[in-house]
Amino acid sequence: MTRKNTRSTNTEAQAKTWLKPEDVDELRDACYTSEVPTYLQERNDALVALLYDTGIRRQEASLIDVDFLDLDRRTLRLPSHIQKGDPPSATLDLGKWGADSTRALRRYLDRRWKDPDALFPSRQSERMSPASVTRTVTRLAEIAGVEPQVVDGGTGDPSDVTPHTLRHSVAFRVIREEGGRLEDVQLRLRHANLATTDRVYSHLRSR
Repeated sequence: MTRKNTRSTNTEAQAKTWLKPEDVDELRDACYTSEVPTYLQERNDALVALLYDTGIRRQEASLIDVDFLDLDRRTLRLPSHIQKGDPPSATLDLGKWGADSTRALRRYLDRRWKDPDALFPSRQSERMSPASVTRTVTRLAEIAGVEPQVVDGGTGDPSDVTPHTLRHSVAFRVIREEGGRLEDVQLRLRHANLATTDRVYSHLRSR
């Protein structure tokens, strides 16, 4: 394994780690191991599936309420106040990649151990904090032994995997798996301008 220095408080640096689809499968499989309490397994699976499906930020994931979801229409509404920078309200189409996340969400909501307004409660409170979202994703990566890809070609440690890694994985999938453009990534990740998308994700384009 080639160890890269991916730890940073800078959001762009964190965006330089990503997972391949098979790595995300391993992350989700880790939700159902004995190292995760049974009552949290479906919550964690639904969380990872939604992060990977939509590319939402950890703060947004923590603030989503159940009534923001319309699983029959496969949509997720993100009000302005829970988004970074307070942009207009957005409705995300779970669409092509949403079939799996909607199944995970339905299964989770049918059987979750407590029923607050928040989509993702924690053990201690009615809503996961952004830090709790990060700890959950990183812990699952450590259980699975998933090593993220890094920008200069090596791999990092499981402890480098964060919710932002999954956001970056959406960009990888759009460009490398779907054959999309940076403009498609901009729309999917709701960047205010293409310059941001180009600065953070242009290295994913085929040369």
